[in-house]
Amino acid sequence: MAKAQTTSTMRHIPQPGDPPAQRIQWVEARGQSFSFALNAGVPLLEAVQRGFAAAGFTSGVLTIGGGGLSPFAYVMPALSKSPQHAAYYSDTFRPPGVSKLKAATMTFGERDGAPFFHCHARWTEADGRPGAGHVLPEETVLAEPCRADAFALSGAGFVAEQDRETNFTLFVPAPAPPASGAAGVRAFVLRLRPNQDFASALEEFCAARGIARARLRGGVGSIVGARFADGRTVEPFATEMAVTSGVLRPDQEQGLRADLDVFLVDHQGGIAEGRLQRGGNPILMTMELVLEA
Repeated sequence: MAKAQTTSTMRHIPQPGDPPAQRIQWVEARGQSFSFALNAGVPLLEAVQRGFAAAGFTSGVLTIGGGGLSPFAYVMPALSKSPQHAAYYSDTFRPPGVSKLKAATMTFGERDGAPFFHCHARWTEADGRPGAGHVLPEETVLAEPCRADAFALSGAGFVAEQDRETNFTLFVPAPAPPASGAAGVRAFVLRLRPNQDFASALEEFCAARGIARARLRGGVGSIVGARFADGRTVEPFATEMAVTSGVLRPDQEQGLRADLDVFLVDHQGGIAEGRLQRGGNPILMTMELVLEA
């Protein structure tokens, strides 16, 4: 079981594998915003794949609000029972009835040659209990219709690969053929590796490329507990986290500033949301996102 090591700046969680020198994996691409309906009675993965395919795309990020899920399966973060992982997943939960979806952030791409997603969400279960965690694509069906706001990618996408540092299969950016007829805006497909501050990594990435302003699209991953800008903290170190809003903008003192609003659930079941403190929130396992420059 991993334990957080406290430093003067931020916590550090050792991973089972050696850390590669490249701490940000990235591919430049073009991106296009669009929205689509998700119909009731359809598996969530199939509904998302249909929406992207109808627009001529195979990968991207999206957010969903509203709607209901049943059947529905999810896991939460958990402590690892072996040294093979710094943290792991809980057993699978399958709440009865219809769970009302409050918010979901999703990375959509490819795993083993087939469509797949990585989704962290918040919801209210049929008995009124609030929940949050990692939605399982294979066991989740839409019980009520809703809409998705998506940002599709051309020239790059997310592909799941085995990661030697964390011993997980994770989405990483990969070059891809341009989508047919797609133009779009300049975008960067990113995966941040563990034990680097979320905001600082984005600020340094943009500064190195002369990007003065950027908007986060998507944002699914985990951080080591949480330090919020208003002083609140989350001490349990294993979390599942999603970005609800993110921008990078000029700052007189810092040069460039990342404002990141998130929600998360920790391995003790605590749910928290708010704006992250800059400099105090290292990545635990991974963070997948797209920067619209």
